[in-house]
Amino acid sequence: MRRVLAIAAAGVGLAGCSSFSLDYFKPAPPTVQVPLESVPPGAEARASNGQTCKTPCTVNVSGGETGFSVTFTLNKFEPATVPVQIITAPGDLTSPATTTIEPNPVFAELKPLGPPPKPVRAKPRKRKPKPAAAAASPFPDPNAPPAR
Repeated sequence: MRRVLAIAAAGVGLAGCSSFSLDYFKPAPPTVQVPLESVPPGAEARASNGQTCKTPCTVNVSGGETGFSVTFTLNKFEPATVPVQIITAPGDLTSPATTTIEPNPVFAELKPLGPPPKPVRAKPRKRKPKPAAAAASPFPDPNAPPAR
């Protein structure tokens, strides 16, 4: 009976080892601050992850993300959207992990809205002028039938 219990305990112990992973010891990806700027300043910056702020400002992004986009809006200016990439290089025993943001800082130049387009009017049709009397011309009409 002791052998059966020993074998059962060893089987349960080895089954637990198969799900053991060193990923539990890795730290969570760091939070990265992404600076946002615009010309003119004071635009509302809305990141695709839901964060918003007024430029110039920063948003916090998890280092585990690979990318997102930021849309800049301001009254009387055209909106602009800028894609952002987050590149994370894993570290090893001698160096820590590094995170790079492209572009850094995230920058948008907002263009002013132009005047509203003018309504398109239909052009009036040009009328052909009526031909003048043949007697008024000193030259003979080339399309006229020959005189008899």
